[in-house]
Amino acid sequence: MTDLTREQQTEFEAAAFRRLIGHLRERGDVQNIDLMNLAGFCRNCLSDWYREAANAAGAPLEKDEAREIVYGMPYAVWRERHQQEASDEQKAAFIKNRPKE
Repeated sequence: MTDLTREQQTEFEAAAFRRLIGHLRERGDVQNIDLMNLAGFCRNCLSDWYREAANAAGAPLEKDEAREIVYGMPYAVWRERHQQEASDEQKAAFIKNRPKE
């Protein structure tokens, strides 16, 4: 494995995060519930993790602010444009597969 400095590791992790966010913004057709059912996380999880990291670093961030960073627009706008009602099958899979807190 290549020896990375802490700064390089942080830089590469940030680049990967930005690419993931960009990919998810382009794929508005992919529903959060499907992400949760398949991967155990969704856009809301990413925004929560971002907010938690910011708050831990002393940079208070509200839930809506973090969601706008991840979604690239206010969450309510994204929901209106992209979110569909979850099917009974999606809801059942979510109940079965949701991560334990």
